[in-house]
Amino acid sequence: MSITSLDGKRFAEMVIQGANHLSQNAKMVDALNVFPVPDGDTGTNMNLSMTSGAKEVKMNVQDHIGKVAASLSKGLLMGARGNSGVILSQLFRGFSKAIEQKASINSRELAKAFDAGVKTAYKAVMKPVEGTILTVAKDAANKALQISETETDIVKLMEEVVKEAKASLQRTPELLPVLKEVGVVDSGGQGLVLVYEGFLSVLKGEELPQFPLDTPSMEELVKAEHHKSVQSFMNTEDITFGYCTEFMVKFESEKLKQHPFSEEDFRQQLSEIGDSLLVISDEEIVKVHVHTEQPGEALTYGQRYGSLINIKIENMREQHSSIVANEQPYSTKSKGKAKYGIVTVSMGEGIRNLFKSIGATAVIEGGQTMNPSTEDILKAINDVHAEKVIILPNNKNIILAAQQAAEVAEQKVVVVPSKTVPQGMAALLVFNPNASLEENETAMNEALSYVKTGQVTFAVRDTVIDGVNINKDDHMGILDGKIITSNRDRLETAKQLLAEMIDEENEIVTILYGQDAPQEEVDEIVEYVEEQFDHVEVEVHEGKQPLYSYIFSVE
Repeated sequence: MSITSLDGKRFAEMVIQGANHLSQNAKMVDALNVFPVPDGDTGTNMNLSMTSGAKEVKMNVQDHIGKVAASLSKGLLMGARGNSGVILSQLFRGFSKAIEQKASINSRELAKAFDAGVKTAYKAVMKPVEGTILTVAKDAANKALQISETETDIVKLMEEVVKEAKASLQRTPELLPVLKEVGVVDSGGQGLVLVYEGFLSVLKGEELPQFPLDTPSMEELVKAEHHKSVQSFMNTEDITFGYCTEFMVKFESEKLKQHPFSEEDFRQQLSEIGDSLLVISDEEIVKVHVHTEQPGEALTYGQRYGSLINIKIENMREQHSSIVANEQPYSTKSKGKAKYGIVTVSMGEGIRNLFKSIGATAVIEGGQTMNPSTEDILKAINDVHAEKVIILPNNKNIILAAQQAAEVAEQKVVVVPSKTVPQGMAALLVFNPNASLEENETAMNEALSYVKTGQVTFAVRDTVIDGVNINKDDHMGILDGKIITSNRDRLETAKQLLAEMIDEENEIVTILYGQDAPQEEVDEIVEYVEEQFDHVEVEVHEGKQPLYSYIFSVE
């Protein structure tokens, strides 16, 4: 099939499939992660970034490709995480700018859009490094420009883009010595190839395998000669700038009067105190990623122009030391016992995967109506094969069983009494592998109070609780264990619950939607939060949990 004109609806399908393909292969991309070290997991960061872009596109599907591309750019900007995610957002920021006025585009215009994205991304990076996602994007865009001089079929052009992106990816070890030493291709470049493969599959009307045919599977990576983590090829002391610092500044008019904002000047200021610098902005915010020894100075610079939001600071030296000590990314067996193991409880495949992605060693299937026994928890404690174990029950009815398991276990075990999944996630995110068990216990207990939990479920009988009249089969909104609303309409219940949960102090709302929650309803809830509470950032994950249509986390 020949396609000579690309409209917004087909491009939206391409974006959604690109995001899906990246999501399905995010772990494979994580396994390749080596640069920059140890700046998070590339696959996870790119997946969350692209998912945010696709979510925005889903809410704005229309014929006009320029407007769809603008939605993609907005979603990527707000959801961009880590170096790789920010660069991905810049590639499509430039892409969208190039076609923002066009209702549809031809092959030449598509090629120029790819090229505009590359130029924007290179400009955003203070010191571009070849052999990364930037190189893969540049080589693919150059091929697109070349092909588009004579080729009008967009399908054939995209085939050449994917082909060249893959070839460029295979060349990345020749440009970055660390990749060649470890024996992997660039992880960010691989993520971009996955997105482009998703684009092409829609144009050709073909299904995609979970793993690209010419890239290694996780099993092959595990069997590779480098059985130790890629991080172990580098020394902790070689990390010049030790703090990975990410934040956003929401512009304030009064501050801008005193300090007019210039993206170029701001980037130059930050370049003097760090590297791996990315600065991107629009009319409302500026987003920053920098590796520095003085994260406080970076935040002070940003605060001149507005209020700080979404701050994340990670000690990369501690991350690196922990990874090298545990030697777990490529080997399922470590020598002796690991220093720490974290056991948590959840129901739903999506929530289980989410816990795993943020550091849980073992996840026990269980929760409401299915409480694991003391024996189940004790087995999990033994299975993690660690010197010290932390248990996150995530349900008040499981805490006692967890405490009993801790008492009889041979290892040092502490129970952080999380009563909900959001509490468990908040506690897990502050875990420090280099801190003592006592220090972690204190920090994780404190984190339980940082988050508010909302749940939407259904009533099994008529009753009155805390002055709320509840009818059988009504949907109930529960805030930190207290029923605060009941309504026959589930969407209205979710909105009422969120209205009670969110205030001016909150910054992040996370939505975990369950097995029975339709995508259209999820999109309506996201739209409601974004319209009513424009000061918060919204994250959405498919939890696949039973019984609870929605679990909300507000921080």
